[in-house]
Amino acid sequence: MSAPERGFRHSKSMGQNFLVDGSVAERIAREARLDASFGVLEIGPGDGALTEHLCRAAGRVVAVELDGRLLPGLAGRLADFPNVEILHGDILKQDVRRIAAEKLSGLHPVVCANLPYNITTPVITALLRSEAFETVSVMTQREVAARVCARPGAPDCGAFSILCQFYADCEILFDVPPGAFFPRPAVWSSVVRMTARSERAVASGDEEFFFRVTRAAFAQRRKTLVNALHSAFGRSLGKAELADTLSSLGYAPAIRGETVDIAGFAAIAAALRRRGLR
Repeated sequence: MSAPERGFRHSKSMGQNFLVDGSVAERIAREARLDASFGVLEIGPGDGALTEHLCRAAGRVVAVELDGRLLPGLAGRLADFPNVEILHGDILKQDVRRIAAEKLSGLHPVVCANLPYNITTPVITALLRSEAFETVSVMTQREVAARVCARPGAPDCGAFSILCQFYADCEILFDVPPGAFFPRPAVWSSVVRMTARSERAVASGDEEFFFRVTRAAFAQRRKTLVNALHSAFGRSLGKAELADTLSSLGYAPAIRGETVDIAGFAAIAAALRRRGLR
């Protein structure tokens, strides 16, 4: 019996929307392209609708659940699967690199999950930056999936898009209507797959500085890139010097951050470093 069928009271603060459409759960697991050689980290298993399919397909599943009220139901539903381990805790406080190394050792480590809406961005960021997983396949709000995959010039493109595509090749697999969940959310969802790059999209040099530059570029979207960078680095470099730096790379003075691709941001970051910025 599922959590909604048991009359379980979902938690809005935990972003709980239980997946009740079995065909969607089965498709998420199928699209993850699993077999016995894969070890899966699942985040927020809820009542185990997706977990069952992951256990049938993968060699091992480690599922991290924050809500202790769900643990007895999960244990009962998954009792027939010896290849699953449920961890009680907050995924944002877990060392995901250690989980992959210790609990998924000897397997191809991947992530497959229906992410709680309220932690989607920080979780994806932590997973990608850990560089511990070959793929990250997750269901998110459709607008978040659009941001993950947005290309330069698209309205959804931002610093988060650059971060995701710096680490992975990103693609939206399919959309999921609100009726697939209980309680029914107000928005559609999408399943997005992020495949770790065998090589970085660009040689960024100083990675942290690269991301500082991209965050600065999108912090005030209506500003030109020169003005946005000046807001972040103006104490060290004047507008004229920033404009000259961009001009030397072939960018017009009025260019905005959302039109610059990853390689462009890497070049800008490298040029700013040569001017002494840290």
